[in-house]
Amino acid sequence: MKSKNNAGWLVVFGAILIQICIGAVYSWSLFNEPLMEKFGWSENDVVFTFSIVIFIFAFTTIFSGRLQDKIGPKKVSLIGGIVYGIGLILTSTATSIAQLHIYYGVVAGIGIGFCYVCPLSTCVKWFPDKKGLITGITVGAFGLGSFVFKSVIQTLLSLKGVSQTFLYVGIIYLLLIVIGAQFLKLPIKDDFSKFKEENTTLEENNYTLSEMIKTKTFITLWIMFLLGTMSGLLVIGLAKDIGVQLAGLAPSVAANVVAIIALFNASGRIIWGALSDKLGRIKVVVILFVITSASMFYMSFITLHFLNFFIAVASIAFCFGGFLAVFPTITGDFYGMKNLGANYGIVYQAYGISAIIGPIIAANTGSLITTFIIAGIFSVVGIILTLTIRVPKRI
Repeated sequence: MKSKNNAGWLVVFGAILIQICIGAVYSWSLFNEPLMEKFGWSENDVVFTFSIVIFIFAFTTIFSGRLQDKIGPKKVSLIGGIVYGIGLILTSTATSIAQLHIYYGVVAGIGIGFCYVCPLSTCVKWFPDKKGLITGITVGAFGLGSFVFKSVIQTLLSLKGVSQTFLYVGIIYLLLIVIGAQFLKLPIKDDFSKFKEENTTLEENNYTLSEMIKTKTFITLWIMFLLGTMSGLLVIGLAKDIGVQLAGLAPSVAANVVAIIALFNASGRIIWGALSDKLGRIKVVVILFVITSASMFYMSFITLHFLNFFIAVASIAFCFGGFLAVFPTITGDFYGMKNLGANYGIVYQAYGISAIIGPIIAANTGSLITTFIIAGIFSVVGIILTLTIRVPKRI
């Protein structure tokens, strides 16, 4: 059994390597100002690139989840790593906002989507008795990506300029993901034998994609995920800008929030994932919604300065990480582990849609404060939905 455990942790190592690279997408706010200065593009157009890449990457998981169930996680991750790298390399040649949206938003987004589901669904199959913790570690690495590469990106931006930075990080990510993919493999069926009695979903409660969608619980779960991730995505995409505009910070000081978000995003995924194993998934989700709504309302009605700005943003990032750690395990608990890749790929579309809805609200209100109030109200709705959700029953 020790050798099996060692093999499982090697899979986790490969997963972490992949997730850190694709998680660097959360460092996008570092590129906003350099792109605007070099090409004269508007802030809304540049920031919208982040929404596109999140939406495309989430949408791609529908197909990558199914594909990895058929051909295995290693091959799908390799495809993703290559496409992701190519997308960033192409972005280094972009001279129009349309090219930026296509190369980074679409091509790189597809690559991220191919990579994201594979480590997640593979690792939990090695540790079915520690789904919350393992999911937290795996997606925590995704949240840590922007922290790991923040200094690399900032150094390249100052030395090579924004276009060459995309070229260099594209090559780095491609190589690291190819290495990480070599460690991804599924456990043989016998490895689950000792968990059969404790984890009945592994054998008895596996829903197919069509069966999952037909349950009444699915739509509630999907909306909960959408509402839960909206605030975090808003703050991550505009982190530096919020610090400058609302807290009156210098751009160089506000840029440090990227590292704060990465640390709390990553730690939130691990800590909330582990807590969900002990407290229960639904209780944890309620807590996450409560903290998120309180933080959004706080930023709406209280004057921000250096300290309370970083505390509020850290709280939102901490809970955002929790949502992304707990919802995969809820999907597995409710609908089984066998088809987790495909099933979670559909649930994950809520995340992609929330990346689009948030900026649309911000653009139409024309005010960050009003946008925060609306996001806070959505979190309150999330609390109500979470308190009403029930374990699904087959139709």
